[in-house]
Amino acid sequence: MTTDATELARARERILAATLAHVPFDGWSAKALAAGIRDARVSEAAGKLAFQDGLSELAEYYARHADERMLAAIDDAAVARMPMRARIAYVVRLRLEQAAGEREAVRALMSWLALPGNQPLAARCLYRAVDAMWHGVGDTSTDFNFYTKRALLAAVLGATVLHWLADDSEGFSETWAFLDRRIDDVIGIEKAKGRLKELAEKLPDPFRILRPRSGSPPPPR
Repeated sequence: MTTDATELARARERILAATLAHVPFDGWSAKALAAGIRDARVSEAAGKLAFQDGLSELAEYYARHADERMLAAIDDAAVARMPMRARIAYVVRLRLEQAAGEREAVRALMSWLALPGNQPLAARCLYRAVDAMWHGVGDTSTDFNFYTKRALLAAVLGATVLHWLADDSEGFSETWAFLDRRIDDVIGIEKAKGRLKELAEKLPDPFRILRPRSGSPPPPR
């Protein structure tokens, strides 16, 4: 029996949902995935094809699913009225609120991604997440700031997720306060960079003094 693309896509969604229910008990493991395939009640062919590369493929699929879920839920009209600082807080909070019911599964996944052999995959997933966040809040930079913004947001997101996993405050209020502080830290870094750049532009170029004037012989070696 053949499995078409639509059937396979639906099977992957069902297997992911079923597997996440087992991860808190079995970890991010082959056992959890096997139980998810069984509980999803998909065809035998779809079950074999869905995640042929095992846990790494499942992890990447879950990360992409979370990115897409976040982007679909962004209120573009509301975001357009926010300053950039509020946009970043909004999108990080949205991402974590959507995963609130999966927190134990996320904890197990983070532990699995921290293993040495899985760190390249963890880096790819983190990069895609922050890239999706910046695009989701309307960032269109293409210069060096493109990479700076993503690196800073990756640090904010990573630290906030770890805080969120340990947070037992009502409504994750401590996590949102932590997120606000980390964003303030990043804004402080950006402002400091801007002030340094302005100062550097006002100061004389020390290398210009060392360069020979036009027509003058070069200094002896």
